[in-house]
Amino acid sequence: MTNRVRCLILGVLSIALLTVATTNASESSQQTSKGSGDTAIIIASFGTTVPTAVTSIINIYNKTREAYPGIEVKITFTSNIIRSVWQERQENAQEWLDKGIPKEILHIKNIISTIGDLREEGFRNIIVQPTHMFYMEQSQDLKSYVNGIASIRTTKDKWNPFDKLVMGRPALGMPGDRYDYHEDVAQAVKTLAADARLAEQEGALLVYMGHGNEHWSTGIYAETQKKMREVYPAVKTFIGVVEGMPAIEDLLPAMNHAKVKKVILKPFMIVAGDHAVNDMAGKEGDSWKSILSKEGYQVQPVLQGLGSNDAFAQIFVDHIQDVAEENGIPLN
Repeated sequence: MTNRVRCLILGVLSIALLTVATTNASESSQQTSKGSGDTAIIIASFGTTVPTAVTSIINIYNKTREAYPGIEVKITFTSNIIRSVWQERQENAQEWLDKGIPKEILHIKNIISTIGDLREEGFRNIIVQPTHMFYMEQSQDLKSYVNGIASIRTTKDKWNPFDKLVMGRPALGMPGDRYDYHEDVAQAVKTLAADARLAEQEGALLVYMGHGNEHWSTGIYAETQKKMREVYPAVKTFIGVVEGMPAIEDLLPAMNHAKVKKVILKPFMIVAGDHAVNDMAGKEGDSWKSILSKEGYQVQPVLQGLGSNDAFAQIFVDHIQDVAEENGIPLN
């Protein structure tokens, strides 16, 4: 073999080794930027069909990405009805994209598909963080999905789909002794200082509309109302719900007793969606605004969901950290 041939072979080998090293380094760098290729977060929102309300969900999504820059973050909607509406809108996709709707919302998937996508992308640890207000119907169903998939055990451990698949807790906590929901309520109340300040400046009652549920107790709202009055004693705060109790009619006797005829009316929900636009501030006679106006109140609706409140959005970011630490899941 001539020296020229030897040099040629050595040159080819050097180039090959350099290419492999560069490729490995590139893959390593990409993996690091994606959270070591291990961990992903799913922001699980009830969802909304109202385009202007999407900003509240995106704010929570963005806050999560800012807090955990090396982690993949995806969104899912837990409401089957709301997802079906967005699926229909995909037929005129460009129209909605031109209106500023993010692709993540327009092409929203259910929790099973979202988890499946992450599995196909190679993620081993997944945190599902609900952006629900409290642990009621939507959270229980979501927990059932998460627990069901997390329970899968293959014959050989190496083929288990995930190392960890866990769920965080809603804004106002959840039943059980892992976390004191009273502390969660107190933390949420701290984030509502601007609402109380606005009501005080306007000399008004502060009235929130929550979602509620026909099948679950909504006593958590009464506790939150009580805490609001403790923390902001200069303002009379009332929290009612669309479904279940207390309805707006249940609040009226105590409101009338306060002898204040002006109301700041806000959704006690993550988004100012259909309930806020129609049931709370709509022109129909059965909206809260209409009912209160007939009672002689001067009503000032504020169509902004709690998800647009940065301090409130931070609650979910913190709950992600809590469940990650509890389960030994890396977030860096």
